[in-house]
Amino acid sequence: MQKYSKQTRLLVAVDCIIFGFDGEKLKLLLIQRDFEPEKSKWSLMGGFLKPDETPENAANRVLKQLTGLENVYLEQTEVFGDIHRDPIERTLSIAYHALVDIHQYETQLSNDYHAEWFEINQLPDLIFDHNQMVKKAKEKIRYKAALHPILFELLPEKFTIPQILALYEQVFDTALDKRNFSRKLFSTGLIIKQQEKDKLNSKKGAFYYKLDKATYKSKFENFFHFISNPTELK
Repeated sequence: MQKYSKQTRLLVAVDCIIFGFDGEKLKLLLIQRDFEPEKSKWSLMGGFLKPDETPENAANRVLKQLTGLENVYLEQTEVFGDIHRDPIERTLSIAYHALVDIHQYETQLSNDYHAEWFEINQLPDLIFDHNQMVKKAKEKIRYKAALHPILFELLPEKFTIPQILALYEQVFDTALDKRNFSRKLFSTGLIIKQQEKDKLNSKKGAFYYKLDKATYKSKFENFFHFISNPTELK
């Protein structure tokens, strides 16, 4: 097979940044690295790209192999290529972020790699440039979630308005006006009120809602504008 001559070969890795919501807290899924360098330190899920697969295929493979998760919302975050990012060999990493409902996938998590959920504001130090990857993924999610309803990927099948509000407040790390948020949410036509109530978190109880999937698909590209200036939030 013909090859380009006099060119240096580089390694390409994929890293998966998996965000989850348990109904109360936004969390990140991590594993402890089981080989050197940085053995036993906390890490994102990662692996190397094989010659016969695309980066997205590799990300899905790594995700399933290390956690058991599959068929989740997955989007490319950015390419990380600092020359010294990996102390062993020159390695580029293509990072992907995923959004999952923790309860939907809790029985699907593989025990082989002891993956653990950490609250987003209480993360341990991560290996290499993984902290930077998480920061960039949060920025991407904030920007897109201010325009499109992607955060519904993190919600269970039935949810309450307080749960949605808590999710948006944690993603954007800010307090939102409850009445204004609810008004905008109802105006989208995305949610369908149920007869059941969640009576565990309040005496009065909060009605459950479900996502109108047909509306979700048809309106996904329409501006949402829950957050007016997503690029200004930190």
